[in-house]
Amino acid sequence: MSENVVHLHKATAPPTADTAPTVLTVVPDAPPARPVPLWVRSGRAVKSAVTHETTRATVRAAARHGLYTFNGGRIVARRAWDGRTGSRYERMIRAAEAAGNLEAAEEWEERLQRFRAARHHRRMDLLHSPVEAAKGVAVGAGMSIGVLVALGVVMAISTGQVGDVITPLSATVDFIALLIRIVQVVWGPALSIGPFLALLALWSVGRKQHAAPAWALPANVRNGEGEPITPSIVVKALRDLGVPALARAIKEMGDAGASMLGPIRIAGCGVEVDVTLPSGVATNEVQSKRRKLAENLSRHEHEVFITIPQAARTVRLWVADSGALDEPIGPSPLVTDDTMTADYTKGKAPWGQDLRGDAAALSLYQRHLLITGLSNQGKTVALRSLALWLSLDKSVQFLMGDLKGAGDWAMFDGLATTLIQGPTDEHVIQVTEMVEGAVDEMNRRLQAPPGTVFPPLIVLVDEAQVAFMCPAKGTGKDKRPYGGAKADSRYFMAVRKIHNQGRAVNVLMWQGTQDPTNENLPKLVREGAHTRASLALGTESQARMALGDKAVDGGAAPNLLRPGLDRGTLVVASDGISIPAGQSSITVRTHYIDDDAATAITDRAKALRDGVTTLHAIDLSPDHDPLADIAAVVGDAPRVRTKDVLARLAARNADAYGDWSFLDLKRVLDNADAGPYKSDGVMVVSRDRVARALANRDTDGSASAE
Repeated sequence: MSENVVHLHKATAPPTADTAPTVLTVVPDAPPARPVPLWVRSGRAVKSAVTHETTRATVRAAARHGLYTFNGGRIVARRAWDGRTGSRYERMIRAAEAAGNLEAAEEWEERLQRFRAARHHRRMDLLHSPVEAAKGVAVGAGMSIGVLVALGVVMAISTGQVGDVITPLSATVDFIALLIRIVQVVWGPALSIGPFLALLALWSVGRKQHAAPAWALPANVRNGEGEPITPSIVVKALRDLGVPALARAIKEMGDAGASMLGPIRIAGCGVEVDVTLPSGVATNEVQSKRRKLAENLSRHEHEVFITIPQAARTVRLWVADSGALDEPIGPSPLVTDDTMTADYTKGKAPWGQDLRGDAAALSLYQRHLLITGLSNQGKTVALRSLALWLSLDKSVQFLMGDLKGAGDWAMFDGLATTLIQGPTDEHVIQVTEMVEGAVDEMNRRLQAPPGTVFPPLIVLVDEAQVAFMCPAKGTGKDKRPYGGAKADSRYFMAVRKIHNQGRAVNVLMWQGTQDPTNENLPKLVREGAHTRASLALGTESQARMALGDKAVDGGAAPNLLRPGLDRGTLVVASDGISIPAGQSSITVRTHYIDDDAATAITDRAKALRDGVTTLHAIDLSPDHDPLADIAAVVGDAPRVRTKDVLARLAARNADAYGDWSFLDLKRVLDNADAGPYKSDGVMVVSRDRVARALANRDTDGSASAE
């Protein structure tokens, strides 16, 4: 029972002269703390010591290095056994039989027979080798003594001393005695150090092979960072892929599946290996498990590509080094080589690098082009880099429509014959009429005499999905829509006509579009392109729209590219680029050319030409009326040549009509149902048609023919 402690407290009192009485307060003592048992403290200390990271790291290191030595011995013993016996050949025979490859099995059996015959020959030689060795030693010793005696005789004759006859023999004996003493001195330490050197060699073999459990390996090896691709890793990744037939076949193979693999070759920033699948396993079963295969190989999904080579029942794996695809590639040769020129007919545009790190160049000769992908993935830069290269061929002409209008193509002002920039319906109308003008030029070329050579004409439309989705319709009698994907769509039909016949006379259609769907990229248009390329996309169905079923079934997967991270990386299906045999597409990491570098390239291209006047969108300001001005310059003449009409318009208002071409004049007249026509072999404008169009417009209350 605890005792109580008496405390004395001064009572608090009002401020008087009297002293307050002392008050006694009894406060009981707090119960004493119970001591912690010794076994509890010991258990906590042990638990803390066992679970401490330093302890765990020490245990892992001890286990790792011990197992390196033990398993290194097993590996060396296995190699020695394989070298002395025919077990390696027997494993390969069983593997070939399991894979159903009887020809390979027969070849390995022949190798085994040759190995056994050679081994038997060596063993028979060993029976006679002691006698032969003794004879050789005796003959060699006799000849050596004879030589030494002869040398001693020569020395004795030279010096006149008879004792010099045995001087060479005694020197040789002394040298041999010295060697024996050296061996006696070194032999003891060598016997002591030798086992340690042997253990060190075994440890080195085990460490290189990571011959320890995963939990004992270093953190970077456990995480697979930088893990090299070896045959055993590839086979294990395939075995654990979740394809039952493949896993069973690997287990039944005597070599644990090694015969499935071809040589592992260094390919750019990664490695490449062909895998011959066993009977009963289809290539698409491996293709459909790309993510799991990549993770089994300690890689991200975008770092593993699966393609189908020409060999039957074979898949080709390309595995990137960890993080290699996140590193930028070098600058474009267009930027680094200011003397580079282009050749539309025979040259190839330097576009970037393939996954191997080799230069990827694209031929543009008579090939329509389509580049698609999600927004902000580098589509315009990839398309522009091709146009920049081709601009260095002074024979190439450009008609350009940029339906984004952000200035990405502004450097082609003074280089392109026509450059329309803007996202509105009015810009779509003008781009459509630009493409229709190219159709007229194509038809003119098609009707030219045989053998006529025409300069290349590139009709380029960026953000083409804006044109296909434009709701605007024509005025007057022609109410056809400009956009859409039907036969009455003006833009759609103009593109289709160029796709059908333009290639023969070097009139080519290039388009860049976003997020392909059937609405903004009709099937007939996308299939009319000879070169189809795609950046990152959202779904496999979009990938099929962009590249076609054949390319996607062959392994093309732009939908697996990482938006943002793989900006500028595209999958290309074209006969204009070198694609490995048996593949239907190739992945290209394009060079990035910024606006300043692009401007410098176009300046070089302009220097190659005599000067190009670029026509832009027609500016319809309130101070002039094109249709009325055309009627005024035609005057009372029944018809006037279009060439004369353009000259009169320029004289009437140089600011408004000074840059007009036949295409601009035709666009205004066609919209008013007063289009020019041929008379006596030349294009003319009819006075009556223009007057009727003006009367109809005024009746409808329109402000202008636009």
